[in-house]
Amino acid sequence: QVQLVESGGGSVQAGGSLRLSCAFSGSNSMIMRTAWYRQAPGKQREEVAGITRGGNTNYGDSVKGRFTISRDNAKNTVYLQMNSLKPEDTAVYYCNADLLRLGVLKNYWGQGTQVTVSS
Repeated sequence: QVQLVESGGGSVQAGGSLRLSCAFSGSNSMIMRTAWYRQAPGKQREEVAGITRGGNTNYGDSVKGRFTISRDNAKNTVYLQMNSLKPEDTAVYYCNADLLRLGVLKNYWGQGTQVTVSS
């Protein structure tokens, strides 16, 4: 049973920082591309940042220069460092990953972690 467990969410004031973690467990799969998404109330879920197994990254325009995605393949963990947070960053943040096992690629979601930024 594959599990993606997010942690690190919380409440901060504008300008503050948080680091989210997403730990993968329960699988002999190879973790391929991973990404962080977020969903604010009344809005569609959007991709914030993504990273390939080789370390290539991409970011949404609204977070470029403020957020950094990274991964530790040895620890099966992906991180999202969020700096200069703004109230509009308030959302539930979800970890997403493509896992490859026995030649089959499957996509998984974490349960989400709340990030609240106050002005």
